[in-house]
Amino acid sequence: MQCRGIRGAITVPRNDKESVLAAAKELLVQMTRANQVEVSDIAAIFFTTTSDLNVEFPAAATRELGWPPNLALLCGHEMNVPHDLPRCLRVLMLTNTQKEAEEIVHIYLGEARTLKNTTSPPNGGNT
Repeated sequence: MQCRGIRGAITVPRNDKESVLAAAKELLVQMTRANQVEVSDIAAIFFTTTSDLNVEFPAAATRELGWPPNLALLCGHEMNVPHDLPRCLRVLMLTNTQKEAEEIVHIYLGEARTLKNTTSPPNGGNT
């Protein structure tokens, strides 16, 4: 097995706890589903948000999903770049997998689809 990074991003409609956690959960579920990731194979997850999202740690969503409390998680803010996409939550999930790098499906939902030219999940990644 190799450790691979899976990228994901989603825009959050409002800077409130419920919206941040709902967006984080949606993104994590889509990322794990699209890449057939077992939670036990996740090495670490890095969460970042734009500075306009500051009411809740997005990593708290893993607890609501019932993921193990000993999972390595880290939250931070993105660089404050003037032309950045507002209310954007990004994830870098490091997972142990047999997949080759080109087999990894990166997930961009909502307005975050404008960030990268990516493959979306079967439903088109609509939020």
